[in-house]
Amino acid sequence: MAKVSINLTTGSIQKEDIIVGIDLGTTNSLVAFIDPNGNAKVINDTGKGVLVPSVVHFDANGEVVVGNEARDFLIQDPQHTIFSVKRLLGRSYQDLQSHEAYFSYRIIDDANDESLVKIKVGDTFYTPIELSALILKELKARAEHALKTNVNRAVITVPAYFNDSQRQATRDAGKLAGLDVLRIVNEPTAASLAYGIGLNPDEQKTIAVYDLGGGTFDVSILKIENGIFEVLATNGNTFLGGDDFDRAIVDYWIAQNNLSGEIPMQELRLKAEEAKKALSHQNLFNEKIGDIFCTIDKQTFESLINDKVQETISACKNALKDAELTASDIDEIVMVGGSTRTDLVKKEVSAFFEKPVNDSINPDEVVALGAALQADVLSGNRKDILLLDVTPLSLGIETMGGLMDTIIPRNSKVPTKAGRQYTTSIDGQVNMKIAVYQGERDLVKENRKLAEFELKGIPSMPAGLPKVDINFLLNADGILRIQAVELRSGVKQEVDVKPTYGLKDEEVEQMLLDAVTYAKDDVSQRMVVEAKTEGDQMVYTVERFLNKNGSFLNQEETSHTKELVTKLKVAIKNTNKDEILSAIDALNEYTRPFAERLMDEAVSQAMRGKNI
Repeated sequence: MAKVSINLTTGSIQKEDIIVGIDLGTTNSLVAFIDPNGNAKVINDTGKGVLVPSVVHFDANGEVVVGNEARDFLIQDPQHTIFSVKRLLGRSYQDLQSHEAYFSYRIIDDANDESLVKIKVGDTFYTPIELSALILKELKARAEHALKTNVNRAVITVPAYFNDSQRQATRDAGKLAGLDVLRIVNEPTAASLAYGIGLNPDEQKTIAVYDLGGGTFDVSILKIENGIFEVLATNGNTFLGGDDFDRAIVDYWIAQNNLSGEIPMQELRLKAEEAKKALSHQNLFNEKIGDIFCTIDKQTFESLINDKVQETISACKNALKDAELTASDIDEIVMVGGSTRTDLVKKEVSAFFEKPVNDSINPDEVVALGAALQADVLSGNRKDILLLDVTPLSLGIETMGGLMDTIIPRNSKVPTKAGRQYTTSIDGQVNMKIAVYQGERDLVKENRKLAEFELKGIPSMPAGLPKVDINFLLNADGILRIQAVELRSGVKQEVDVKPTYGLKDEEVEQMLLDAVTYAKDDVSQRMVVEAKTEGDQMVYTVERFLNKNGSFLNQEETSHTKELVTKLKVAIKNTNKDEILSAIDALNEYTRPFAERLMDEAVSQAMRGKNI
């Protein structure tokens, strides 16, 4: 293997290749870079346009199409076409249950609140991480084609409200796409950088970033001081955006034309999108689809969308309230997202904050351009921006199946604090082993062990009930304090370790290189281990249910449940992820009604005044 140097300040691999900035969006994604003159530019490869639709289509042979071509299948083949995958990243089924009707594809509930969702396409199961990786892979390919060089390193942006699980999922998606993700940056921070806000370390500002995309809206209040961006508050609606404006126009046309029966919805939706864009620079839109009159004036359009726009203003009020500020405290309003081109949006936002909005940079591109600037900082090309000390290797703990669960990702600013909540996997478990590791590989055996201790005295409860908070506090001297607390009982344990102690620069370099080299193998191995762990939990849960409540099932139900459990046990012994997940899904679907029936029986017994 060729010698590759490592920048130990950023923990990044120093190659001659370029670092790109990626805006991984709900509706569209794009990639930007810094040109030789130091200017941030978005990539438009092979004339397909700057925006890459965040859509993935699988054909009958399992072939994958991403982007512009995949979008055409949203109507033709909706069950095999995945959109808005960003909404699923790091989320459980319970998070998304109330919005299930929004998705045309099947989201799998594995009956485990802590578990993340899966998407079933044909007989194959995909995680949102795998699907996001396909979009990132397409962006990587377009960047490489346009720039005529390898692209292996990236900065990826996420909404400010993304939690630790969603940020880690985004990192994992980048890793699976063959990208070394140097940093995850908040979208409002990236947008601010694109406008040059925060580039001057002496600057002090409080700004509002208003981000209205195709399907999501959020507003963030940021305090910028000494080149440090602090998110004071964020608010919004992850199911509100420009799509709602299009829908309002479609509904209006359907009513105006008295349409019923077979309605060309997709054609109307595309025409509505066209009308919305046209009304930003003209007062009347007047076209036809066949015999359908598609006419609307600007005043009517604004009256149709006013309620939605006012919802975003309410979110701005709430964000200011949470930040304990007033509109007059805001120095600048940065506009992000294609839907902010709508005149009514700009007018209402400007009126609320009592000052003109900042929208001189293309709102579709501003986040990606900012990400490219952040990438330029990490590459060491910009000496005018302070780069804070960062941790060169990820820190995390061992979870079931020998997996590494990252709590502080590498390149996190120091000092930093992060934590996650865990629970027990066995009934009556009173002790929990906490093993702390450092490294970038998915299996702990490939990483460096830093410490191990036991949290003792957890109250004896059924599996899944104890709530154990594990917090990592990394101080400016590189000392890591690990704190574990069982929330119900207050049982607590702490330990201090020095993560980089005894590691030579060459060893850090090798760990980073190995992480890039074995990224794809690691991720596929992790997915098999996770499927097996999930399968074991399912077997344990169902067998426990049969032992305790077998009398509620008839002979055929008991027999078929045992048969499905056996099939799952056989699948677990194999290493085919989809086979294991299929067996879990079949068992889960068959047994779900039993729990509901048991609950109904318990309620009726209680209503009759009997003890249960």
